[in-house]
Amino acid sequence: MKAFFPKKIITMNFQYVIIFLVSFGFCFLVSCAEFPYFNQSLKDDGSLSFLVIGDWGRKGLYNQSELAFQMGEIGEKLKIDFVISSGDNFYEDGLNGVNDPTFQHSFTNIYKAPSLQKTWYNVLGNHDYRGDVEAQLSPILREKDKRWFCLRSYVLHAEIVDFFFIDTTPFVDDYFTNPKEHTYDWRGVLPKDKYLNDLLKDLDLALSKSTAKWKMVIGHHTIKSAGHHGIITELAQQLVPILEEHDVDFYINGHDHCLQRIGSIDSKLEFLTSGGGSKAWRGDVKGWNPTELKFYYDGQGFISIKLNQKEVEFVYYDVFGNVLHKFSVSKDSCVSSQ
Repeated sequence: MKAFFPKKIITMNFQYVIIFLVSFGFCFLVSCAEFPYFNQSLKDDGSLSFLVIGDWGRKGLYNQSELAFQMGEIGEKLKIDFVISSGDNFYEDGLNGVNDPTFQHSFTNIYKAPSLQKTWYNVLGNHDYRGDVEAQLSPILREKDKRWFCLRSYVLHAEIVDFFFIDTTPFVDDYFTNPKEHTYDWRGVLPKDKYLNDLLKDLDLALSKSTAKWKMVIGHHTIKSAGHHGIITELAQQLVPILEEHDVDFYINGHDHCLQRIGSIDSKLEFLTSGGGSKAWRGDVKGWNPTELKFYYDGQGFISIKLNQKEVEFVYYDVFGNVLHKFSVSKDSCVSSQ
């Protein structure tokens, strides 16, 4: 395999990036964009299936282990190709280094099912930034568990779909101006304005070059949510115009500890939350326009997604593996059905 590297990949130690990307074993695509690109193969029938889980890493507590069992069952049934984590991978304060046993206790020892032994594509959440961020980005973690894959922002290309993984934590001004008792690891992010400007520019470029049938953007923080955190204004103002300009189909996030689906009155963009990976917030629900709010569940769970050239199917599950909500979207007719 021959690898090509952009001039600037991410802001962690460059030698770590090179080792990480080469050791990962996926094809690293040539691109003029700053985001690194990776290839994911489709199944023989041209489809792709995966699970989405967020806000999970609590050493098996708050039903994390029970959810992991159900994920393994559904993963086997769907023959999933990978797992997406929408951030807040390790509570309460990320990892304290590459040798933190929390990595094994909250990840390796929990998601043991055979069907879950696939690559986990991760984004960082705000709780991850409260620890040693570079630990989660380090290739050393992949040496400990070959499934682990985490960069700040990157693109996963799978022929019919492009996934754009975005580092959303630095967008939230409050973490900088009012951190309270928390300490955030801003190495590689400062100066913040330049970091965010570059990120938005690179996302805009990557989206403009995408010819995939489906486009999904994954970030930790909510943009539209009837849950605790509600609307993250900085993302609504800075990120949404880019997503709508480039006809992104879905924005997938965690952050709120629930499962939900919110549509848009004036665009096709849908906002899907999968943040029920462990501790849930019962009853913490805000009012929302019923025309947009398609589904809300204030408990633990995860989402499965199966797609092909013509259609994407989403299924929301609770901690017992029960189906809570199911819908599909057809690209050709742009029709969403329950």
